[in-house]
Amino acid sequence: MSVKMVVTQPRPFIMDSVSNQWTSGICDCLQDLPQCCLSCWCSPCFACKTAHEAGECLCLPLLDACGLIPPINTALRVSVRQRYGIEGTVFKDCVYACCCGPCSWCQIAREIKTRMSPITLVNVGK
Repeated sequence: MSVKMVVTQPRPFIMDSVSNQWTSGICDCLQDLPQCCLSCWCSPCFACKTAHEAGECLCLPLLDACGLIPPINTALRVSVRQRYGIEGTVFKDCVYACCCGPCSWCQIAREIKTRMSPITLVNVGK
């Protein structure tokens, strides 16, 4: 009878997902299908939920109904970029908020979700 003794145990490899870029693209809505669906079917509810997750007033996004440039979407994008050190410009934030509102809200929500749990454990056993 042969007995194989394990001398070293597999150790987890820690991957840090912190970066100076968005962790997903503006059109990567299908990465999180439930959020994408909520954003498409009930955009005001989704925007309020996302603003609340970002630490802002729950009803703040309802102010976006006024004006040409959605100020709350733009402001929240800038806030999230600054909080997580993501590169970008206010001009790009305005363009995304105006032209791709629901996609912009989805990207913000995905970023908050990803950055709230930035460490991924990967088992690299031999």
